[in-house]
Amino acid sequence: MDSDTIIEFTDCPIFQKDNLILSHVSFSIKKGEFVYLIGKVGSGKTSLIKTIYAQIPLKDGKAKVAGFNLSRLKTKEIPYLRRKLGIVFQDFQLLTDRNVFKNLEFVLRATGWKNKKEIDARIQEVLEKVRLEYKGYKMLYQLSGGEQQRIVIARALLNDPEIIVADEPTGNLDPDTSEDIVRILMQISANGRTVIMGTHNYALLKKFNARTLKCEDGKLKEVSQNHAFDFTTM
Repeated sequence: MDSDTIIEFTDCPIFQKDNLILSHVSFSIKKGEFVYLIGKVGSGKTSLIKTIYAQIPLKDGKAKVAGFNLSRLKTKEIPYLRRKLGIVFQDFQLLTDRNVFKNLEFVLRATGWKNKKEIDARIQEVLEKVRLEYKGYKMLYQLSGGEQQRIVIARALLNDPEIIVADEPTGNLDPDTSEDIVRILMQISANGRTVIMGTHNYALLKKFNARTLKCEDGKLKEVSQNHAFDFTTM
């Protein structure tokens, strides 16, 4: 694994509970790269993503993520791995009983931040990155679905992760809002973070070209950027 590579899997089986979902998974992703992970529902996208952030243990093969060896990862090391990852879920998982600022403050305090000035400054910084710098006082019900997803991205950025993992981040959003989310994630990648985006929204792949990995028939395949996708079969 060279110094530019931040994720590398070599001949890894990917399981969902006791079911083998993907076999012989081998791929590598470099620092600052934006990569789509595509495939039908049930093809293994989410299982692979969960393996990357150690929610599903790696049973065989070799894999390194942000310097952590997944095949030898101890339970006590998982929180340290996840501090290098920012995770963006489709269903937001925000705290509905508090405003945007308090949602973000909760995460920082839970990860050891204590200085109020530093907390305030960091929250303002990530809100600016997702263009919601004036929405910190808003309750979640006052925000659109797209704004809530941008808050989720802001939350993922709080502890300055090396990798953003987004699993179907546009799944509940309309086409214009979905494009806005992809633009934000691509800008994050352009600023030096690795971004992996799981999606089955192939209209986005047509509009925003990037390296693409596809889960299909129990395998992970590289799809050429210049390949003419047959979107009807994907």
